[in-house]
Amino acid sequence: MKRLTEFDTLADPAFSSAVIDWQKRHGRHTLPWQNTRDAYRVWLSEIMLQQTQVAAVLAYYARFLARFPTVHELAAAPSEDVMAHWAGLGYYTRARNLHACAKRVVAEHGGVFPSDPALLADLPGIGRSTAAAIAAFSSGVRAAILDGNVKRVFARVFGIDQYPGVKSVEDALWRRADALLPEAGIEAYTQGLMDLGATLCTRSSPACERCPLQARCVAFASGRTAELPVRKPKKTIPEKQAAVLVLIDDGQVLLEQRPGSGIWGGLMSLPEVDGHVVRDALCEDALTRAAQQFGTVEEVQALLPLVHGFTHYKLHIAPYQVALSARAALPDNHLWWDLNKIEQAALPSPIKKLLIELVRPSLFP
Repeated sequence: MKRLTEFDTLADPAFSSAVIDWQKRHGRHTLPWQNTRDAYRVWLSEIMLQQTQVAAVLAYYARFLARFPTVHELAAAPSEDVMAHWAGLGYYTRARNLHACAKRVVAEHGGVFPSDPALLADLPGIGRSTAAAIAAFSSGVRAAILDGNVKRVFARVFGIDQYPGVKSVEDALWRRADALLPEAGIEAYTQGLMDLGATLCTRSSPACERCPLQARCVAFASGRTAELPVRKPKKTIPEKQAAVLVLIDDGQVLLEQRPGSGIWGGLMSLPEVDGHVVRDALCEDALTRAAQQFGTVEEVQALLPLVHGFTHYKLHIAPYQVALSARAALPDNHLWWDLNKIEQAALPSPIKKLLIELVRPSLFP
């Protein structure tokens, strides 16, 4: 008698059939990156959708494709142009990796994305789950995904009462994901898992009454949909401060090009005083000294503060508007930018919001 393995015990063809049938009848079919085998478009959508909702991605995806319709044009584009078209979408490491990935696909694969998930996962910004999704949608490759939505579906359906971020639990989820793969219909199955997590099996208020997996769902049967998946243990979020200089002169604002790595890497921003640090408010003398490298300081005035949340800390932004009576020669990586074109600048969203909401209304009533 054949000895059953863990893979055998986890396999369940009825699970994948239910997902595929539901997706074909009720899933999403009209998103702009669907109904195509173009790996470039599939890849672009998958990267944009990492940690970002579909509604937020739609406009960015269209603008990005209009400017960079092929991987060759993206690879050849200046980094500042790529960052400008990404600005506001957040998680800017994705944009830097996107550009680096395009260059490697052109240089190493002749501009053709590989269909092997292992080769895809070796490219910048593409992890195991994203590689599987790209391979499934563009080439029909039978490979398992395990993004946040899928983890939530699995945790509820199979009653997994441990935090999915723990490596041993995640490894077990990957084994289950591999075992549940259907023999056919991988595109509908992959899209179906994504759709279930995004539209029915949501984090709060899941629509269990419409779920095709309700009859087998442990969380539903035991009244634990609010408890599963187990949430990440809470940590105290560090708080930091940044003093930024809003130097206004003759209808222009002074911007600096940030380094290619780190927070807001590759974007333009306002000059900062000492970066993102933990400290008390700066005195006016310190702000004046910091601003004097850009010209003769006439006045320093505090503007309304902003708060911006990053993944690992909360940033309190203290903006100070600086009026100059004369400009100085600019240090490297700095430039004057017309305020009436500020929407076109590749700025982090809180900085752009600051300039539009706090500075421009006073200059252009």
